[in-house]
Amino acid sequence: MLATQAGYAVTLIYATRDDRAAQVVAQIEAAGGKALAIRMDVGDEAAVRSAFERTRAEFGRIHGLVNNAAITGGHSRMIDTELTTVREVIDANVVGAWLCAREAIRCMAKSRGGAGGVIVNVSSNAARKGSPNNWIHYAMTKGALDTMTVGLGAEMAPDGIRVVGVRPGLADTDIHKDRDAAMTARMTASIPMGRMSSPEEVARVIVWALSAEASYVTATTIDVTGGY
Repeated sequence: MLATQAGYAVTLIYATRDDRAAQVVAQIEAAGGKALAIRMDVGDEAAVRSAFERTRAEFGRIHGLVNNAAITGGHSRMIDTELTTVREVIDANVVGAWLCAREAIRCMAKSRGGAGGVIVNVSSNAARKGSPNNWIHYAMTKGALDTMTVGLGAEMAPDGIRVVGVRPGLADTDIHKDRDAAMTARMTASIPMGRMSSPEEVARVIVWALSAEASYVTATTIDVTGGY
């Protein structure tokens, strides 16, 4: 909703929960905004291309991309993690982000006839902490996303595209719903601000990064971690 309040039409890419996607679209439209929901696998190159084509047909120029799709692969120590799980997480979190960024660049790059734009990569504080005994496989994919932000931001600056990372810490979202309650309590206690972030607190930083107010910010990642 924050993006639509800022004047953006929104294409929502999702993998499951048709009912929730439809609800979000309905909420946006009820508030006077424009939205399109597309169910797809972000690791599917043809599907990604089709999503960008549909978005351009529906809304015209693409202003920005938010790479937020990710899976964790569940909680496990590295010694117990299956290779199939690691490949699934890499495919969704790294390959998917790379594919979406590439297609966004092809739409937005000035050298391709575009008007420039912004890519926001949603990382995780797990990339900095490593997430030992929890989900190193997830953390390393977010580290890869941080590296892409630095390199792609420098590469695309002459083409009028900014690339900004947003790195949430412990946030009150479904990603933590299957975590042990005692572990969550310990993690929360280690945050200087003493609480999780809300999804809206992270979303505000993302919308700011998309805006002209962040016009000189690129090739860097902003921590939204409550000081942790």
